[in-house]
Amino acid sequence: MTVVAPDPAADVSIRAAVRADLLAIYRIEKASFPQPWPYSAFEGYLDGTVFLVAEDADDGVVGYVVASAVPNHGRALGHVKDLAVHPDRRGEGIGRRLLSAAISGLAARNVGRVKLEVRRSNERARSLYRRFGFEHRRTLPRYYEDGEDAFLMVADLDDRGE
Repeated sequence: MTVVAPDPAADVSIRAAVRADLLAIYRIEKASFPQPWPYSAFEGYLDGTVFLVAEDADDGVVGYVVASAVPNHGRALGHVKDLAVHPDRRGEGIGRRLLSAAISGLAARNVGRVKLEVRRSNERARSLYRRFGFEHRRTLPRYYEDGEDAFLMVADLDDRGE
């Protein structure tokens, strides 16, 4: 008999963020990044963007993603601006599910390519992005306030067959 461990992410749903989620989102942001976005930044993304949360029935909001689409010579360009999962819930596939949902939301807005910036030192995130077809296009020297470089990564949604 094979014993299968329960999948903690199975009880997590992905939905649009609402104002009531912002405090939990901000707390995850502060726990995840050395230079977190201010609370007010999240307020500005409640309308007109792909702003999703991962919600667990027991724990509430356990992750989020913010992405937008901007006009770009006839075909919109997507930008994954922020993605984080609560430190206690990492490694469960929640980030993968959030990124997948965000990319689907961007594709529905006629986005052809998606870009993002990620810290050079954040190998875990870079690995996730590579699994979604993101490729390192260039290094942005001293992109972050602490002087760390960012990798600009881009994925072509047309190549994904979605």
